[in-house]
Amino acid sequence: MTDANGIPLAVRLTGANRHDITQLLPLVSDIPEIAGKVGRPLRRPASVLGDRAYDSEPHRQQLRRKGIQPILAKRRSDNGSGLGIYRWVVERSLSWLHQNRRLRIRYERRGDIHNAFMIIGCIKICWNHLANCSFC
Repeated sequence: MTDANGIPLAVRLTGANRHDITQLLPLVSDIPEIAGKVGRPLRRPASVLGDRAYDSEPHRQQLRRKGIQPILAKRRSDNGSGLGIYRWVVERSLSWLHQNRRLRIRYERRGDIHNAFMIIGCIKICWNHLANCSFC
């Protein structure tokens, strides 16, 4: 999951045979507090975007209960759900993660080691983003 600037906020490691929707709510719960502005830090994002794999009315209702606006594409709808202008941010971040050979092809059997490499990959993305930042 990424924010508007493509910076990873939370990542989760699951098997390839798991459905995306099963990890939506745990992933949203894993997002750390977002600091920056004066006052109480934000605990949740304002909205969550997702493709057709995340289309589920019970999950939409749970997100709304948490104060998060779900922007999820509907199944069996025409192509061009309107998420394409935002989806490239996620796809770009996944592409950056896959530039690391150990993340592109999983060589490790143990999940904790692969998760450590995934965290290192996210740190590299954040580092590169901050190194090229104009306000720093």
